[in-house]
Order: sequence, then C-alpha cells, then structure tokens
Amino acid sequence: MKVCVIGTGYVGLVTGVCLAVTGHSVLCIDNNAAKVKLMQMGQSPIYEPGLDELMQSTMQSGQLSFSTDLAAGVDHGEIIFIAVGTPALPTGESDTRAVEAVARGIGTHLNGGYKVIVNKSTVPIGSGDWVKQLVLEGVAEHGQSITGFDVVSNPEFLREGSAIYDTLNPDRIVLGGNSETTIQQMQDLYLPIIQRQCAEDPALPPVPVVVTDLASAEMIKYAANSFLATKISFINEVANICDRVGADVTQVAKGIGLDSRIGPKFLQAGIGWGGSCFPKDVAALIHTAADYGYDAPLLKAAVTTNCNQRLLVVEKLQQVLKILKGKTIGLLGLTFKPNTDDLRDAPAIDIIAQLHRLGAKVKAYDPLLSSGAHPADLDQVELVAGPVSLAMGCDALVLVTDWPEFLSLDFGSLTAAMQTPIMIDGRNVLEPKALIKAGFQYVGIGRPAPETPKIDAVQTAVAV
Repeated sequence: MKVCVIGTGYVGLVTGVCLAVTGHSVLCIDNNAAKVKLMQMGQSPIYEPGLDELMQSTMQSGQLSFSTDLAAGVDHGEIIFIAVGTPALPTGESDTRAVEAVARGIGTHLNGGYKVIVNKSTVPIGSGDWVKQLVLEGVAEHGQSITGFDVVSNPEFLREGSAIYDTLNPDRIVLGGNSETTIQQMQDLYLPIIQRQCAEDPALPPVPVVVTDLASAEMIKYAANSFLATKISFINEVANICDRVGADVTQVAKGIGLDSRIGPKFLQAGIGWGGSCFPKDVAALIHTAADYGYDAPLLKAAVTTNCNQRLLVVEKLQQVLKILKGKTIGLLGLTFKPNTDDLRDAPAIDIIAQLHRLGAKVKAYDPLLSSGAHPADLDQVELVAGPVSLAMGCDALVLVTDWPEFLSLDFGSLTAAMQTPIMIDGRNVLEPKALIKAGFQYVGIGRPAPETPKIDAVQTAVAV
C-alpha cells in the first residue's frame, strides 16, 4: 500500500521505517528541511538502536523516501498518518497546534481518490471528529472536489530503545473509527506485521486487533500509560515503606509480580518515571478529567509520588554524607532510560538541580551524552568520558540510568578513585554484595544492604 507519514519525530520515523520494512511504499514528510536532508542521506535524527540500518536498506529498495513537500505526500498516500508532536502545555493539556496545521494542510491538498487519515499522534480524547472538521475546512478553503476520506485513531505503544521491536511485534493493534471499510484498510495495512510475527513463532497467538470507536481508541492510549505510571509509583511507595520496616522491595516485587492479576513488569522500584510519554499523558488525562468535572485523585497521587521519588536519592546522600555543600557527586547515567539519548523530563535533571541548590558539585557519565554536545540543563555539570573518570575525587556515586554496561563495571577501580566510596543505587539493579566486597557502602531504594563498613572505618584503613 502507499503510505504517507507526516512528522518524522520518534513515532513518525519509526512507524514509517517499519511499514517500509513490511513492504509498503512510504513517503515521510517533515517541514524541517535540514532534518529531511539528513534523512535523505540515510541518517536518523534520533537515536534508536538499528534505525539507521533499516532506513538505509528500505531506501535502497525504494520502499522509503523523505520530502518536505506536503502536497506530494498527500497525493502519494492512500493512508496518511499524522505523527507530529503534541507536547504538554504548562496547564497539562496537549499542545495540538501542529496537528491542527497538518490536518488543514491535508485538506488543502486533498484531491483524487479516497484517503484514510490516521491520528498516530497522542491527541486529546475527541480529536478524531476535530481532525475531520479541520480537514474539511482545508478542503473548503480551496474549493476542490474530493472523493472522500475517513479519520482513524491508531495510537502507538512504543518504548524508546526498543521501538522497532515493539512496532514489528506489537502486543495489540488498536483501531478506532466509524467506517468498516476504513478499518478493513487499516487491518490490511498491518497484515504483514501480523503474518510476520506468526511466521517467526507459530506457537504465538495472532496479534489482537482491538476495533473500537474513535474516543475509546484515544482513551486506551492515555489509560495504558497512566496505569503503567501509577504502577511504578505504587511500587515506589511500597519501597519507601520497606526502607522503614526493613523489608526488601525487590523480594516484595517478585512475590506480588507472580500473581497473574498483577504481573512482574513495571514493578522495579527506583527514582521514578520520566521521558516524553508518561508525564505528558498522565497530565493530559488529569486535564481532560477536570474538563469534565472529575478530580482524578489517584492519577494526581501517582504524579506527586513520582516527583518526591526523584529527590529520594538526595535525601539518602544527606543521610550518609550529612552536609552536601562542597561535596562532589557523580551520576552514572543521565537519560530517563537506557538505549536512548532522551533527557525529556528525566529524573536526572531534578536531581542535578537539587544537588546544585545544596551546594554540591555534579559530575556525570552517560554512554550517549558527550561533553561536546549536550542540553542547557547540563551546563553546570562536568561530563566525563568514562566511569573511572567520573569516580575520580567523588564523595559518592548515584546510579541514575540502568545502562547494561553499568552492571559489570570494575567497581574496585571506582572505589580506589573516590574520596568516600558510597554508591546510591537509584534503580536497584546492582548486586550489593559485589559492591561491598569492592569497598563500597551500598544504599538501595527500599532494599536493605548486607553488613556495610562505616565510612570513617574505610577512611581510617586507607589512611593507615
């Protein structure tokens, strides 16, 4: 099928590339000429493992191309995806100006045969009818005759760092619309992905396709992310109680995760959630609830718990170091999760701000962020090239992002480089006994450590 994807951010680019991989003819449109030029050379403007290679192979096969020409995109696509950004406004509602501009633009260039217009962007509930109205307004402005179109909601459920896998191996495909013909076209579009998954593992059941109305499809996206965010906040609350009663939250999470009604995923206690999706989507659902006269107290509590959890590592640093003024703290990782360079609403940003407020110096090492190019949020952070450089002269280290490489560091070389060997495990992924053997004082989240030497005893031994 011929597909047009408008917007080449995280969702749009990954969607376009993966649809090209499954045999469709995809034209991706973006109004950023420099970005389009980069993609035309086979280079992705975002970091996602494996994306560059898939872009290059599908471009070479003629299945994928890029342009700034919206008219060409609308003309090309039997199915037209709107995949532009909808960032959160200070009020919590989504900024839908880009969606509005694209919908009108589609209407302006709409002519010829029947089109399916797909809301792939995460949009407020009720946006399906709104987009249809905007397209019609664009059509009316230019007075052209059209065969017809329908609007479908097809929310994405991608995880940064594994977005290609998630697209080609979905848990479910959600299609919201009012036309059986349109829904069938969308099912045909995704049939190669469904067949691909069945071919790779015939034992797996077919990918569920959830067909519903527009509003319900839009709600599914918000409800899914809000539930996952709430689940993380719940286990973090449990971890904070574990800290006080001497229980181990990793064992508690294992015990409750074996309950089939609960499941093990998203039960890893730590410093909370961040990124571009959870904060924005939870805020948008709270705002929508308020528009309809509902307070959404559970969602608000999940947000409050998450905000508090980010600063928990600072409290733990104060417990072991007492005064942070004049101390040097090293952060292992900065991005909100591994396998991405995304710092949007990352817990590290709040931790850095609080440490600076308390007078500490902050150093950091992240595998994907260099000292040569970084956001303004890191201007007062000393970015270093490796873990040992990070540890040099530090009074404590904090594991902020659970990059796989951090699990197998030479911890002995880190302790030798530090002023005081303290490790705050902000993701509960390190092995306490291994760190203690290497000379660290280990501090987890809701996770009691084995017997740990006192810091003054370690200093005395070093002095002797």
